Order: sequence, then structure tokens, then C-alpha cells
Amino acid sequence: MKFNLGTLVNASKVMVLYLALSAGVTQAESPAPGKGIEIGSRLELFVDQLLVDKMEGVEFQLHHPQPMPIAKSPLIGDYATVVKDSDKKGVLYRAWYRTKDPDYTVAGKRHGGKGTGGPQELYRYAESRDGHEWTKPELNLFKMKDKSDVNNVIWTAAPFTHNLAPFLDEHPDCPPEERFKALAGVERTSEYYTVSLRKNGATDAELKRYGYTDGLPGGLFTFVSPDGIRWNRSSDKPVIPVPEGKAFDSQNVAFWSEAENQYVAYVRTWRDPHTGGNGIQNGLRTISRTTSSDFKEWSEPVAMEPNLPGEHLYTSQTHAYFRAPHIYISTPTRYMPDRGSSTDILFMTTRAGSTSYSRLFKDAFIRPGLSRDRWGNRSNYAARKVIPTSETEMSIYHAKSGVRHVLRTDGFVSVHAGLEKGELLTRPLVFEGDELILNVSTSAAGSLLVEVQDENGKPLPSLTLEDCTPIVGDSIEQKVSWKQGSTLGAQAGRPVRLRFVMRECDLYSLKFTHN
Repeated sequence: MKFNLGTLVNASKVMVLYLALSAGVTQAESPAPGKGIEIGSRLELFVDQLLVDKMEGVEFQLHHPQPMPIAKSPLIGDYATVVKDSDKKGVLYRAWYRTKDPDYTVAGKRHGGKGTGGPQELYRYAESRDGHEWTKPELNLFKMKDKSDVNNVIWTAAPFTHNLAPFLDEHPDCPPEERFKALAGVERTSEYYTVSLRKNGATDAELKRYGYTDGLPGGLFTFVSPDGIRWNRSSDKPVIPVPEGKAFDSQNVAFWSEAENQYVAYVRTWRDPHTGGNGIQNGLRTISRTTSSDFKEWSEPVAMEPNLPGEHLYTSQTHAYFRAPHIYISTPTRYMPDRGSSTDILFMTTRAGSTSYSRLFKDAFIRPGLSRDRWGNRSNYAARKVIPTSETEMSIYHAKSGVRHVLRTDGFVSVHAGLEKGELLTRPLVFEGDELILNVSTSAAGSLLVEVQDENGKPLPSLTLEDCTPIVGDSIEQKVSWKQGSTLGAQAGRPVRLRFVMRECDLYSLKFTHN
């Protein structure tokens, strides 16, 4: 998919039109004279239009993740989360995922459950050293009659088995016993389930087995764990109450934001909630944002509503990008109830502190594909988090099928030039450091040149296109040099523009660093 701003078009004007035509796109204000966009030495991706002033003969291009051959021991499950951690042996990838409870019975008989939050679900845990092959540790935390699978169950108490969404807490003062945290819960009260189960003959022992507590209200509760395996519910009442309309029947994802210095959560809410004449909830499933300083008290959720007409969005999977924590990546599932409840996966971004998403591309990021299984009801979910699996590769897990998809590092979106020469001019930027590093790929016949200008667009001496050493090749971290060398220290702290002139080239990201 490509997004073309046209011939030497001022991107700030285009954004006004783009805002009028689509939902959830933040317009970046032009810097005041004498000032610029403060980027410091952080990595910046071209996933939105924040840095861009003018483009000629180039376009934004979405890169679709490539499916890899299925592993011998893949990660398969619903509502999965993957994190990259470490232990004494080195890198350790951890995963949590939902499955059906093979022991689930009511009054000694198999029973269909009671939908979202019903007692028919479990959460399990898996590990990997390379992010490719997964192992299921024999935990035996809960007694299981069924012996057909490894007992790697970590949670059996409904309704939280529906959507436990763990994360590795990177708060600098996080207590060791709370190193992992999670939100979980649904909008229904425990009584909704216990009344139904008792009508079907459930015994008190069975209700205890499935974790129901009479009088438990609906909403999102907090959970903590020292190791990601042994979990405790840490709130006795919802920390995020149920808003108007249905909510929370999705992964409701939270994390510590280094950029915001607070916890943020992106939760499933309802856009334009109303009940139809048939008593069925109507509207669109959407996403809201809330924040907390302590993971206990949360702000009123703010609707972000990135939906296009007719789109339902599940599982926002919003998380801080591992190389640029001020940029949040989102890979939500788009749900089409009038098309056999078919689904696909989108790509969106938002930035630290923003209450809207950028949808530079509105079409699918990952399509269902050729398999008939992927065209069934709610059959496409990306596991939460894009994970680095090598220095040049990052992985997205389609946990429903067990297929791992890969992209080059930073490779979501590029500024792309074809055979004909094209140009990109940034807005004024204020940076820290003395070298410019690019993530860039050219063909054998392609090239990239970089010019540094003052805020008014005047080329700086010795940093012109003519002075630049042409970049030809493919590198995640390519240093830019001019005849006088690569140092840019004299320009640090002052507004400058970058002019990129390219052909047969993809530019993925930029950052300034200290030599």
C-alpha cells in the first residue's frame, strides 16, 4: 500500500484535508519561527506525518509482514501476549495465551459456557530462547484431569481467563514481586454467570473451581506476578469501571510509558452505544485511553475512536515500540460482522500523550490469506507486541494460526522512491548529537543523498547535496557523511531541516547520535 502526497505539496495542508476525510489522525502543528520539533537523539519512524513538510516524487509505503514457515513447536492460542525478557541463561521470550479448558463441565457434563467471561477458558504460559520455537513448561499450578497437553496453566478463575493481558513492568521503582502486571475483566457481574451455571446444575465445588465470587462487579481488575507465572489479583474492586455500553470483551492492554512517566492503558469501549429494538447492543467496538501514576487509580477513559465507517476494532495491542518508546504501535483486529464475522489485522500508531491514532494507511496490514480457517469468525488476532528476534528482524505472532510474521527492524513504513528521483524535506528539527544515522535500503542502481538546511531552507555550507557521500546499499544503521566528514555537532540545538534526494530507495527511520 502506498500513500502519495503528490508533487511538491505542503504536507501540513494535506493533513487538514486528511483529517477531514478520516478518523483518528493527529495534525502536527508547524513549529514557531526560531523553534523546531524537539527530537533530541531519539529514533524517529516515518509512520506518521510529524516530521514531513514537503514530498515530491516519493510516497509513504506500508510494508506487509511476511509469514514464515510454521515452527515445529509454534505459539498457538487466543488473546496472546509476547514479551522479550532475560534470565541467567540469556534472552528469554515469554508468552501468555488463552485456550479452552479441557476439564470444563457443569453437573458432570460438558457445557457450552456463557460467552465472554464464561468458565470454559484457561490462560497458559510458554517460553522461547529464539522467538521461533516455543516450549510449554510443566507447571502443575492447577490440577488438571485432562493429560493430553502439558499442564502449563497459570490462571483458571473466570471471568479473568477471558482476557488476562500481562506486561513486563519497566517502572524504575517497580517492586520485584510486581515485576509483571496485567489488566483483566469483563463488563458483566459474577452473578450473571453464577445464576446461569446454577440453573444448569452447577455445584458449589464447580463454581469454586471456576473462580466465581458472588457479588463481584464488572470492570477491569489489576493483577501482579513476580515471575509471570504465579499471579494474584491485586484489586478487590474494578480500577476501571464499566463505561456506557458494552466494554472490555477484548485484550485491554496497559504498560509503563517511559515517555509519559506513567502507566497507560488502551481498553475496548463502544462508539455511539445504543440498544436496538431487539435489545441487542449497537454501535462500533472501539478504543479508549486511560492513565495512572500507580496502577491503582485510573483517569476517566478518553475515546480515541480511530474507526472508519462500519469498522469494529478489537484487541488494539497498543504498545511502546522497542526502539522508540515515544511511538506506540497498534495492530488491532478489524471485525466485519456483516461479512460472516471475518477479520483482518490493521496497522496504526499513536504518540506518547496523544488521544488519537494515526491511520496513514487504512487497508489491512495482515490479510486472512488463502487458508479457509482464517476466514472464520474472529480468526485473525496478532499477539500483543512487536518483538525483536534478531538485530535486523522483528516478529509479529499470528497466534491463532501459529504463524510468525517478520519485518526488517523499523520496517513498518518507508518513504519510498522508484526509478525517478524524488525528494523529502523535513520540518525544522532540533536534535542532540553529532552524527545522523539512517535505516535505509536502495537497489543496486538506487541512491540517497542528504542535505542539511537552516530553518528557512537555505543549505548549510559543507552540508549540501553536492558535498554528501552517496548512500548505496542496505543498512539498519547507516551513517551519513559529507566531504568534511560526518560531524554535525555545530548544528545541535538549532532548528535545521533535512532534505533527502533518493531514487529506488526506502527510508525507514532516522536518529542523531553522539560519536
